Amino acid sequence: MDKEKQTRFDRSYLEMAAVWAKNSYCTRRQVGAILVKDRMIISDGYNGTPSGFENVCEDENGVTKPYVLHAEANAITKVARSGNSSEGATLYITDSPCMECAKLIIQSGITRVVYAREYRIIDGVDLLRRAGIQVDKFE
Repeated sequence: MDKEKQTRFDRSYLEMAAVWAKNSYCTRRQVGAILVKDRMIISDGYNGTPSGFENVCEDENGVTKPYVLHAEANAITKVARSGNSSEGATLYITDSPCMECAKLIIQSGITRVVYAREYRIIDGVDLLRRAGIQVDKFE
């Protein structure tokens, strides 16, 4: 695929991830993720509490509860439950992944990660690159 066409697809999928992030009940930061394989969306996710929990992500002091799932983790576990494979897929995320999500990305066979905003801690991005995963910050 030529660079111009890839850029258009990247922009569109990141816009979808940003729209999907609006489903999050988190007040500190809303993050969305779209998992794409062969130009088809195979999964999606946003940050929030596990199924069956209250939709409140922060405690009374505004601190994120420890059991809140990140958007990437939700998208990866959702595709796993569906029976589809994320092998060779691209993950589009509104924010750069943390270290824990980077480990899930590596293990799930995702080969490319595209994100829009850089989080203050970028050790997850460094780990992905070390694992040979293509990581692109979309300007």
